[in-house]
Amino acid sequence: MNKAQEPIYEIIQEPEVEERSELGRLWGIILDEKRLIAIVVGVFVLGGILNALFTTPVYKADALLQVEQKSPGMPGLADLTGAFEMESEATTEIEVLMSRMVLGKVVDETNLDIIDEPSYMPLVGMGLSRMLGSGGKGVFTSLFSSYAWAGEFIRVAKLDVPDNLLGEDLLLVAGEKGTYHLYHNGELFLSGKVGEIAQGKDVRILVTDMTDRPGLEFKLKRNSRISAIRNLQESLSVAEKGRRSGVLAVSLQGTDKTKTKKTLDSVARQYLLQNVQRLSAEAEKSLQFLEEKLPEVKDKLMKAEGLLNSFRLKNESVDLSLETESILEQVVKIESQLSDLALEETKLKNLFTKEHPYYVSLIEKRETLNTKKEELQSKIKNLPETQQEILRLSRDLEVNQTLYVEMLNKVQELNIVKAGTVGNVRILDTAELLDKPVKPRKARIVVVSLILGLLLGIMIAYMRVAMRRGIESPDQLENLGLPVYATVPLSEVQQKLSKEQKRKAANGGGKESLILAKVAPDDVAIESIRSLRTSMHFAMLETHNNVLMITGPGQDLGKSFVSANLGAVYAISNQKVLVIDADMRKGHMHRTFGTERENGLSELLSAQIDKDVAIRKTEIEGLDFVPCGTMPPNPSELLMHKNLQDFLHWASKKYNLVIIDTPPILAVTDATVVGRYVGVTMFVVRFEQTQKKEVELAYRRCEQSGINVKGSILNGIMQRKSSHYGYGYDTYRYAQYKYAEDK
Repeated sequence: MNKAQEPIYEIIQEPEVEERSELGRLWGIILDEKRLIAIVVGVFVLGGILNALFTTPVYKADALLQVEQKSPGMPGLADLTGAFEMESEATTEIEVLMSRMVLGKVVDETNLDIIDEPSYMPLVGMGLSRMLGSGGKGVFTSLFSSYAWAGEFIRVAKLDVPDNLLGEDLLLVAGEKGTYHLYHNGELFLSGKVGEIAQGKDVRILVTDMTDRPGLEFKLKRNSRISAIRNLQESLSVAEKGRRSGVLAVSLQGTDKTKTKKTLDSVARQYLLQNVQRLSAEAEKSLQFLEEKLPEVKDKLMKAEGLLNSFRLKNESVDLSLETESILEQVVKIESQLSDLALEETKLKNLFTKEHPYYVSLIEKRETLNTKKEELQSKIKNLPETQQEILRLSRDLEVNQTLYVEMLNKVQELNIVKAGTVGNVRILDTAELLDKPVKPRKARIVVVSLILGLLLGIMIAYMRVAMRRGIESPDQLENLGLPVYATVPLSEVQQKLSKEQKRKAANGGGKESLILAKVAPDDVAIESIRSLRTSMHFAMLETHNNVLMITGPGQDLGKSFVSANLGAVYAISNQKVLVIDADMRKGHMHRTFGTERENGLSELLSAQIDKDVAIRKTEIEGLDFVPCGTMPPNPSELLMHKNLQDFLHWASKKYNLVIIDTPPILAVTDATVVGRYVGVTMFVVRFEQTQKKEVELAYRRCEQSGINVKGSILNGIMQRKSSHYGYGYDTYRYAQYKYAEDK
């Protein structure tokens, strides 16, 4: 009779790596936790895509202005001031443009202090309405009639509120036939109609247009003027294009395309107007001064003319001699020059100190003219009294007449200057919108989300590995005094069998055997158990009986898996084996062997049934099984009964090996009771699950109970590229290369 084919394995020794770099360990963690990292990255990327789709687009409008260099009023002053000029005049103009003086007029012109917009569904409403367009009007409008879905709008030209309502949200609800109702915190303030000013509770509002759909809600808010100016300053950007070029690039960002373009046009226009008004202000003030002084000078002129005529009539038309006329002309000329110097001195005071060469030169000219004037005065004193008087009167007349004519000419000149003032600023490019929104930058958002998700995923994976406190190495067990008899890899086939077993148990089935050694005899986990069988053969030689207890510190360590498959491996090698499920509380090995739980160990120990009834044959020849039986009220006391000792004594003689699967030693005392009757006790430790402290405590408890723990089995080893002892990365691994030939 041929033997069953049994896979033959060889042990391949991997080259040892004395030291692993931290970078290599990190790479191993990434490979181990790639599924977790992929989930985190997927969540972040999905969030980035949703953010890019539902974020309100921000549009940008830009304009171009030119600030021309001002020319100085005095000749030669350009060279002097140019030597000390450190920065472009555009720097000052940028601050002027960003000032409250200019932007305040923009706020007043465009009503930026009034916020009026439709009400959207929270979080996704605005994005959905933008993506669906008019297509969402029929579906969503009927379901959510109060929200905007298809380009609904409102235009509020006037909204006056008391100070306590500045910055407060108001709710406007559209009514029938162009009517509306205004609420604040659920309180009705007023009702009105489109195109008419409505008033109530110190609130005045003028709605010029809105979407006519009853029940549609709009959000209104009146901000303070200074708040609106600050908001405009934050969204407005001004920069000089090139150093000292005098060209200003002005841009504005906003969510409303039409309003953004209109606002930027207003900014450029208001800045241009204030520049023209500022440059014409000097001419305006001079003109105002001259117009105020002209009547006074005219009166002096008329009075001087009257006095001269009266003197001539009184003295029978006395005429000036040639010498006197010459003196008169010189006096008038000097008076005129002194008047011009006085005006020039007023200008120089604002520019230079008295020690400046220009100022010194002016003073010298004035002193020279005063000297000439004194000389002429001495000549006048030598004239006859009649000639002196007529000279004085004629001088007054000539001076006033000259001054009056000059003032009239100056008024005409200033009127021309005022009318022709264009300022030193001009608009090169009017406001225009860019073709595409500047925000959100969808590609950048998705890429950043991908990077952040990758970094966070790696961080979580690293923390997850760092928080593991389970046994990861056979060395850790051997350092505790527990020799490792076998390292059993995690079997994917066994995981499928366990799921199938639970599914069938839930459906009331599960009568067939699901032992891995029978279903998949070539599985690597089974080969590890075969190596355990070899090790146990030598370990059992020194014991007083052939009873083996499989236990462990806690639950879900794989004790039942090791017990069932170790028994199957022994039975396949032509030995008689009895496997006993001694966990009378939560035993489930009967599902593995495809039998019932009842009429098992608990009934046998309580003498309700005979051992022939309790022992079940299995599909594997030579392998018998005793289920745990019905859960008794006192499992520990039942195990202490003499019937257990008698049964084990009988089984030890009839079978080559008796394997007892017990409950966790730290949970209950059942294992310490059974351990007194066995020859060998083995611990099953779960890879990365069982903690070192648990093993130490369980080992100490066995010692206190007089149980000699022979060694341990490290079960469920998984491939860990970050771990030195991960299966497939250990110093040794198994490699199947052929099947045994039939003999």
